[in-house]
Amino acid sequence: MKCVIFGARLLAVLGVLLLAGFGTGWAESLADESLPESMQDTYLLGSGDRLRVSVFGEPDLSGEFEVDGSGVVSLPLIGELRAAGLSVRQFENTLRDELTAGYLVDPRISVEVLNYRPFYILGEVKSPGKYPFISGITVLNAVAMAGGYTHRARQGRAEILRGGDQENVTRNAPDNTVIFPGDIIRIPERFF
Repeated sequence: MKCVIFGARLLAVLGVLLLAGFGTGWAESLADESLPESMQDTYLLGSGDRLRVSVFGEPDLSGEFEVDGSGVVSLPLIGELRAAGLSVRQFENTLRDELTAGYLVDPRISVEVLNYRPFYILGEVKSPGKYPFISGITVLNAVAMAGGYTHRARQGRAEILRGGDQENVTRNAPDNTVIFPGDIIRIPERFF
């Protein structure tokens, strides 16, 4: 029992050290992790996501592709296929339908996200800008990646614009709010 508790504490300490930024390249090494199970079904593809498409038995149709700025993926044989706004499963089904419509009989397709698009943090942080997505990141982790709060920041609250949708804004989000790829976080200025 003591060994299990010690192991759990050791993992917690290592996790804190990683999030605090000890070592070089820690964000880059974690950026390729996949989304937690709870987010996988709700995550919608968008510009900047890098995908691996595997069409079994058809190596010429398989490869790594990026969702471009207009939200489409250029694929061999098919050409441009809309991906933005679709879940990975929906994109898989759309691709399967396109390949079935005149090219292949019963294609077996697998699509996975290799790199998620970055998130952005603006406002009262020391280094506002674009940062690589890390699975499970919260507002507080994002602030830490951006160098911490400025002395004028209203700490503990943020505004989150999810997926570039002006209708999907979370105001006064607490520090433990989970961030999605493509989110825009704004740390407001305090009034006094």
